[in-house]
Amino acid sequence: MSPSSVAQSWLFWAVLSAAFAALTAIFAKIGVAQINADLATLLRTMVILALVAAIAVGGGSWQPLSSVPGRSWLFIVLSGLATGASWLCYFRALKIGDAARVAPVDKLSVVLVAVFGVVFLGERLSTTAGLGVGLIAAGAVLVALG
Repeated sequence: MSPSSVAQSWLFWAVLSAAFAALTAIFAKIGVAQINADLATLLRTMVILALVAAIAVGGGSWQPLSSVPGRSWLFIVLSGLATGASWLCYFRALKIGDAARVAPVDKLSVVLVAVFGVVFLGERLSTTAGLGVGLIAAGAVLVALG
């Protein structure tokens, strides 16, 4: 597989996402130790905003906001609200819990995405994928209880 085809692979980006998410948990646990969890979330959000704005503008993917369809606006705003709520809850959990227990429970989102995808988007899970989702759920529960 050539380097350019690797960069076009969903799996490549998903693995990078997982690696960065792992670092996020570790860095956040250390960063939130001496400050309020909500303030930590705000600071992280400001860093993300600056980074993504620089990438969008610098990478030439910026487009006039008036060209974004109303339906896209609605669901992007809803996604942003859900993201913000998730981050606030995540930082609070990290503030009071062990990162090694909080992060796996947070990954129950994988299970919920699979369920919501089936229920709301009409997606289908193969038997193997369904088993995998079940194992993720079981693993998260075992980590939380352990």
